[in-house]
Amino acid sequence: MRDFMARHYLIGGDWGPENQEHTHHYRIEVELWGKELNEHQYLVDIIAVEDHLATLLSYYRDRVLNELPEFSGVNPSLETFARVLCQSFDRAFQEKNITAVTVRLWENEYARAGYTVER
Repeated sequence: MRDFMARHYLIGGDWGPENQEHTHHYRIEVELWGKELNEHQYLVDIIAVEDHLATLLSYYRDRVLNELPEFSGVNPSLETFARVLCQSFDRAFQEKNITAVTVRLWENEYARAGYTVER
């Protein structure tokens, strides 16, 4: 699990203060699922997972999500952000033994969204 800060504001509805730009202290958890291990007895190389996560967090850290192309015209909700992050991991790890990728994303101690891509 890793932590990072990013900013956003919600669009398309009246959500009070959430419609104004604000910061969230996000926490992310990534799970890769599979039924078989590779020749090294890994599902995937954990260093590759950590490197991809570090790259993603570096890209999103301290940014305004609404200004990024992947959120163009889309409400940058917690759920949308979880989907965007999960799809990035799905694209990055195409090993045939991976059957699913799950990302769980918290924006505070009680609000969490998850997204899974199954193969």
